[in-house]
Amino acid sequence: MGFKLNFRSRDAARQSSVDTTGRRPSAVEAIENSRNRQSVDDHAVTGAAEITTRQSIIPVSLVTVLFFRYLALVWGFAYGLLDVLNKHFQETLHISAAASSGLQGAYFGAYFIGPLTYSGWIVRKFGYRWTFITGLCIYGVGALLFWPSGVKRSFGGFCGAMFVVGSGLSTLETSANPFIATCGPPKYSELRLNLAQAFQAIGSVVAPVLASFVIFKDVHGEDSNSLQSVQWVYLGIACFVFLLAIVFVFAPIPEVTDADMAAQSEQTSADTGYVDKPLRHQYTLFWGTAAQFCYVGSQVAIAGYFIHYVTEVKPSLSSADGSNLLAVAQALFAIGRFTAAIMMKWVKPRHILFIYMTGIMIFIAASIGTSGNTAIAMLSLVLFFESCIFPTIFTLSLRGLGRHTKRGASFLVASVSGGAVFPPMLGAVVDAKNTRIAMCVPLAGFLIAYSFPIYLNLFKAKELDAFNESSVGIAPRVEDMDKPELFDEKKDETARVEQVGRV
Repeated sequence: MGFKLNFRSRDAARQSSVDTTGRRPSAVEAIENSRNRQSVDDHAVTGAAEITTRQSIIPVSLVTVLFFRYLALVWGFAYGLLDVLNKHFQETLHISAAASSGLQGAYFGAYFIGPLTYSGWIVRKFGYRWTFITGLCIYGVGALLFWPSGVKRSFGGFCGAMFVVGSGLSTLETSANPFIATCGPPKYSELRLNLAQAFQAIGSVVAPVLASFVIFKDVHGEDSNSLQSVQWVYLGIACFVFLLAIVFVFAPIPEVTDADMAAQSEQTSADTGYVDKPLRHQYTLFWGTAAQFCYVGSQVAIAGYFIHYVTEVKPSLSSADGSNLLAVAQALFAIGRFTAAIMMKWVKPRHILFIYMTGIMIFIAASIGTSGNTAIAMLSLVLFFESCIFPTIFTLSLRGLGRHTKRGASFLVASVSGGAVFPPMLGAVVDAKNTRIAMCVPLAGFLIAYSFPIYLNLFKAKELDAFNESSVGIAPRVEDMDKPELFDEKKDETARVEQVGRV
């Protein structure tokens, strides 16, 4: 359907607010409208799906810097601290390994509810800007709830607070991931999201280090200071995200609507073979969602029990030592994302996904059959190869969805709820056997996820390569070449940069 006549006739009244001349809006106009803080009709074509790399620098950098660099430090910190809290609560609150996975269950369980209900509806109804703001506010409220939970020393309270935090972050991911993926030329979609999320991994590196040397330093057993430290950390996070929500009220965020994505897909249909299909026939999306569910569940299970694994395979190490080694493994994770993002400039994303998934399969199997430093090295390398899997599956699954892009993104974000399913299974095996044997649980999840890159490389290669070679956003539209008023350098600063680039 996309931007065909039947699409226009159904939504003509809505689109008329954007374009009253019959001409599809240009990318320059979309940049101009990004300063408008009103919500945008998702059925209206804004031209934002055709913005060039130069034009996308400002909005993508803004979201990357403010969102994935500064917020990601607390986002990645919340995720990284979650892994440390898992082990710490076992010691402080005297709960089993399986019960401690309730933190992961609460955090990632929220991902199943939010994207498929309120956050998915908000991003389609009000656009990316207001979804960012809503997610930040929910996250801030959840962070504040850690204070009374710490006062009452309630593990159930911590799980409830973590559920609200997860609700806020799932709302942010419902908007941030598809925004980064679609704001700019489709040729670089995977590269953009991998590079942006690489900054999130920095927070995951910082969290275990701070937990070991600052938050839980010289804290043992039932010392109440440990829980007070958690309270103060999340109070600081709450203050930060509320301030960031105010920043996004005024941020220039271009709205890429589903109508924009439908028009973009039709522009590339000659090369990609794109055909508008009902959502129920988007089989690649559903396969990608299933693969993402199993991959994220396995990733979370490994991270949540990494410290437990380290102290078991090498008993001479303490939990603090395990936390430091987790920081090293998370550093490898961050390096892996930056490396994959750079490689995507020259190597096809479907090939990189297959190579990295193969690396995961090799080293997770090796971690089960080894011990001591070798086992720790094998599991750390698993984190290196995990690095690019989530953003790459995400973007490859969105390819060719057209008018279903935002809803498809909601399904993919909801698949993060796999993090609520796999850790309890791994924890149960840990309690019954040991952590090394328990690594068979994520191995099974990775095996299912491994089927996705195999499917893409065997059956979707031509279509995916056509998207990666698309000229949308790279070259100006033919119909706009004779309209110099669209590139008036006094009219728009971004247009001026584009004009200079073409001279």
